[in-house]
Amino acid sequence: MSRIAALVCEHHLPRVFTDPLATTSLWARPVTWYRSPPRDAAANMAWDEAMRREAAATGAVLVRAYTWSAPSLSLGRNQRTRGIYSAARCEALGVPVVRRPTGGRALLHGREVTYCVAAPHDAAPALRGGYEAINDWLLDALRALGVSAARAVARRGEPAPGLAPCFDHPSPGELVVDGRKLVGSAQHREHDAFLQHGSILLDDDQPLLAQLALVPLPPMPAPATLRALLAPGIDAGAVTDALEAALRRRVPGTLRTGDDRALRASADEIRVRTSDPAWTWRR
Repeated sequence: MSRIAALVCEHHLPRVFTDPLATTSLWARPVTWYRSPPRDAAANMAWDEAMRREAAATGAVLVRAYTWSAPSLSLGRNQRTRGIYSAARCEALGVPVVRRPTGGRALLHGREVTYCVAAPHDAAPALRGGYEAINDWLLDALRALGVSAARAVARRGEPAPGLAPCFDHPSPGELVVDGRKLVGSAQHREHDAFLQHGSILLDDDQPLLAQLALVPLPPMPAPATLRALLAPGIDAGAVTDALEAALRRRVPGTLRTGDDRALRASADEIRVRTSDPAWTWRR
């Protein structure tokens, strides 16, 4: 696997998952927790990349939970968009578009909580170890909310990504409820640090993708959502609280609370690229 792209939605992990705490030291080092306000699409992707750079520079693990200021379309780092998605349609419907630093397929961000974890390579040298440790944290938080989520298992004849959106079907290891994807995740690794982020759905906004596309998209089964599983009143704040509490249970020392101002300069620099249509629509 290339050192510059490890895509959970496109590269399947091994079928056997071991105890993540036995395979990675991800939570055994200083961990900083960021609870961010809603931001626009370009800013959210810039902040995630700023976290990866900070993890590389400091050796710490950074974890963030956030929401989106408006429904937004995100595209995988190397996903082809020409002739598939329309910038004009997105603009007409008022849907901002951004290209993620991670791979995978198209995703509509709206009523969800997005998580992000950034860490130096030596905290989780293998993709599988970091991926499992992060999913174990997410499972802890979801079960505390009352959601019986589990890891998806590999299926025979896994379909190629094609035009199917991210929530079309779960890749092995992604979090599901009764076979329906609840959390879609992707990971990107460079030589110094990795970034993993993903969407935890409160409601299903994915049908909007069909209105943004120039070609018919494959029929997509409805994903699992927290409001359907729990109650219509469950909100982003409650989910973020559960993520923070689960993280505190996993970190052996004191969980540090991050100040967004420490990352602002880096995020503002990166946002120049993430907001550039030439970058977003380059393929």
